[in-house]
Amino acid sequence: VFQRMTKSECYFINGTEKARYVQRAIYNREQFIMFDSDVGHFVGFTPYGEKLAKRWNSNAVFMEDRRTAVDWFCRCWYKNFTLFLTERQ
Repeated sequence: VFQRMTKSECYFINGTEKARYVQRAIYNREQFIMFDSDVGHFVGFTPYGEKLAKRWNSNAVFMEDRRTAVDWFCRCWYKNFTLFLTERQ
């Protein structure tokens, strides 16, 4: 059995004032590449991840999409779920 998983995570400080977007790609429980909006580029953790990071980091359109994910992914989901999460106890 082989498993490939991509995780997108958002971290918020003080509401949406400071937000951080992290995307991880994992294969068989080993993270091979990660994007962190605070760093601003992909980092590879395996030989394949390093090769992929180099390719993705050189694609300007793709990187602009990742760098703006804090706005179109994190802040968008935050607005959708804030009422549900803050009223739930």
